[in-house]
Amino acid sequence: MAQVLIRNIDDDTLEAHRARAKARGQSLEQALRDLIEAAAPYSPAERLAVAERLQAQTPSGRRSDPVTLIREDRNR
Repeated sequence: MAQVLIRNIDDDTLEAHRARAKARGQSLEQALRDLIEAAAPYSPAERLAVAERLQAQTPSGRRSDPVTLIREDRNR
């Protein structure tokens, strides 16, 4: 496994993370590891689920075909 050193963290920020970790019964290291893992890129399946969720929120109706739009733009 890799290791990371992070410099120049504000003291108040670090103390807030330390207090939050202690309240959860975790070490600061474990709490920060959990934060980094939670912020990691989505897996392909998760990205697809997000895309489908966003598409479901898009109003229905006629949609532009990206291939057609690119061709039209190139022809100009």
